[in-house]
Amino acid sequence: MPVPDRRDSEVTRRSLTEWLERHLPGARVPHLETPQTSGFSNETLMFDAEWTGDDGDARRERFVARVAPAGYQVFPEPRFEEQYRLMRVLDRRTGIPVPPIRWYEPSGEVLGAPFFVMGRVEGRVPTDMPPYHMDGWVTEVAPEERAAMWWSTLEILADLHRLDVAELGLGFLSQPEWGEPGLDQRLNYYEHYLHWAYKGPQETALKALDWLKANRPDEPDAPVPLWGDARIGNVIFQDGVPAAVLDWETATLGAPEEDLAWFMFLDRHHCEGVGAPRLAGFPSYAETVARYEELLGRPMRNMAYYEILSGFKFSVIMARIGQAMIDFGWIDETSDFPYNNNCTQLLARILEEDT
Repeated sequence: MPVPDRRDSEVTRRSLTEWLERHLPGARVPHLETPQTSGFSNETLMFDAEWTGDDGDARRERFVARVAPAGYQVFPEPRFEEQYRLMRVLDRRTGIPVPPIRWYEPSGEVLGAPFFVMGRVEGRVPTDMPPYHMDGWVTEVAPEERAAMWWSTLEILADLHRLDVAELGLGFLSQPEWGEPGLDQRLNYYEHYLHWAYKGPQETALKALDWLKANRPDEPDAPVPLWGDARIGNVIFQDGVPAAVLDWETATLGAPEEDLAWFMFLDRHHCEGVGAPRLAGFPSYAETVARYEELLGRPMRNMAYYEILSGFKFSVIMARIGQAMIDFGWIDETSDFPYNNNCTQLLARILEEDT
């Protein structure tokens, strides 16, 4: 969700230069990009750094600073440090392709909020605005490249779900204040989130929540790391191959079905949900589930349930985005957008079909 950026780029550049010298003595920041709009979930700053290495050679590297939300929040409790900790583990101890993670600054003294710095990865990311099935570079590539994007991201998701939580020390992803890992935590947290996000009516989301509570299945396997926002729109691609996987702010522990359902629901939202035909080349959802069963070596269970869970979670996020649009004065406070939008309409259709 883009919001106006009010950061002074020159003040930011000087502050960042002073901070960077602690890690790279003598470093300077000749170039800094502060986008005209920025996401209110996390702010992203891109900058170049120059310094002299220990061997006396001149060095130059491109970095990205990910800044915690300092004003408007899309989530009630941003888990910013956990995002950094997870990405650092993935970078240093696994084959999951994330940007190289460099440094973490826990205070708000430098940029007004905690932030971490990672190496910049070049490539292209499928767009959400407009959805990639409607416009943008994904509509221009060959169907074979779209298929490669889909399958290669799915393989990364399977690699993530095969990671050992205990071996990698990923227990910090759990949210025990909301219950046991998995559906217990998710339903309790998103019910809290829904009432925090927007105070108006939420007929479709509440109907979905009631159904999810009444039809909750067992999750018999040990919880695994979940990306939380698994979708091709969070991947930097180079010729159809993932160069880096982004946006781990909703990572948690649970069943692989939850990530897989979100992966497919967000794609369905970006075509059927917005009234656009699905682009040729993308595998069907049935083919996707079948392939994922091969990758994990077991059947995928209760996928209809997890699809409704995905629609419910996204409806809650859209409610918060709708509230933001009201607060920023982009829509009137009487608008029904927070509870009547492409996501809630798609969720309502799925509820009618599957319940």
